[in-house]
Amino acid sequence: MPSAPMWTAIYPWSRTLSDTTTTPDAGLTEAAALLRHARHAVALTGAGLSAESGIPTYRGSGGIWTRFGEPTIDGWDLFCADPAGWWRAALEHNAVGSEFAAAIDSAVPNSGHLALAELERMGHLAHVITQNIDNLHEDAGSRAVTEIHGNRRRVRCMNCGTRDRLEMISLDHLPPTCPECGGVLKNDTVMFGEPIPDDALRTCYRQAAAADLFLVIGTSAVVYPAASFPIMVRERGMPLIEINPEPTELSHIASVIVRAPAGVALPALVELLRGER
Repeated sequence: MPSAPMWTAIYPWSRTLSDTTTTPDAGLTEAAALLRHARHAVALTGAGLSAESGIPTYRGSGGIWTRFGEPTIDGWDLFCADPAGWWRAALEHNAVGSEFAAAIDSAVPNSGHLALAELERMGHLAHVITQNIDNLHEDAGSRAVTEIHGNRRRVRCMNCGTRDRLEMISLDHLPPTCPECGGVLKNDTVMFGEPIPDDALRTCYRQAAAADLFLVIGTSAVVYPAASFPIMVRERGMPLIEINPEPTELSHIASVIVRAPAGVALPALVELLRGER
């Protein structure tokens, strides 16, 4: 992680951790004040939020990749070379099952997901950008969501970009094809080496450009381009709220830090904002 002086040299508006709110109660009060006055608040969520629903993270202690190794980095190339073969292997793997797939299939939104949906309904949150592929934001009731890494429950046409639920697609013939244009369908999750879909990326950049407040929730902030969005917002002089039990690569440029799990901090924010109505 870059040292505080380095961040300060690059970003004059950055702060040292000792200058930044770190106690949960004080941080929540400041975060609520910022949300109350924001016109277009945007949140970026990561694996830490879904971990509170029992879905293992990828990295770190106990993470899927830490225990079993990272997936092949040429997944996109393998799919493009033989889509039918990729689908056959994927279906065989699903038949056997995996810890990660089982965790996603059984997961339900936690109090953090529900609080974000409530902040949207209250008019305090304009959009959620999520790195998670589990559909839990939508299950919780959030409507303005961009899944930058796709959705495990969906497929996407490689020709026209149409997305559909996996259970709506016939897998009698592989690879499955798009009912709209006949193009090849792949699972919607973004593979290593695969470009992020243009429509999702454009939406993320639009939201970052429009945001007058940005929340970073449950993400280590090391995966790009997602990690660049809060930096873009801070470069425009807009405030950044970090909600995470642990320090991240963005902690030194955060305006407010709440060192607490999302499932604790976000419902508390909702209650603070309700109490001020």
